[in-house]
Amino acid sequence: MAQLNITLDTELLHGLFTKESKDEAFSKLLEEIFNQVLIAQSTEQLGAEPYERSDDRRAYRNGFRDRELTTRVGTLTLRVPRHRNGNFSTTMFERYQRSEQALVLSMIEMVINGVSTRKIENITEELCGKSFSKSMVSDLCAGSPAQSISTCSPGLRLICILARRFCSSF
Repeated sequence: MAQLNITLDTELLHGLFTKESKDEAFSKLLEEIFNQVLIAQSTEQLGAEPYERSDDRRAYRNGFRDRELTTRVGTLTLRVPRHRNGNFSTTMFERYQRSEQALVLSMIEMVINGVSTRKIENITEELCGKSFSKSMVSDLCAGSPAQSISTCSPGLRLICILARRFCSSF
């Protein structure tokens, strides 16, 4: 996929510049961009636009399924395309991934640095608006090798630092 044209509503862009709904608008913007990228990937894999008759078509569309993805900006509802042959795949997230990889890595990093799973549950609730159970945090750490947060973006490192500071208040 070399180039992608994304169409945005003016209301969504206006929300980005007002103070009262900036966070919600950014979340909606990210959701809209991800959904349009998923549709473009579907078109690329099928070899044809919706309702287009083509000899190059490899399969047909079969609707969408809603899927929630938890990110640092909130929970996004993605409309993942379905194909009749069942072979749609995307590189945006893993097959059963429900949380952004950077968020998962930051939780693992907190455990490595000695933050209790109960505190991580409270921290993620405070920072992301979604609570991850103590057992889920433990399972993530048990199934994953120790990975360093230093490979992630500076913004994620800031979130991890803030989370460590919140630990003393919980």
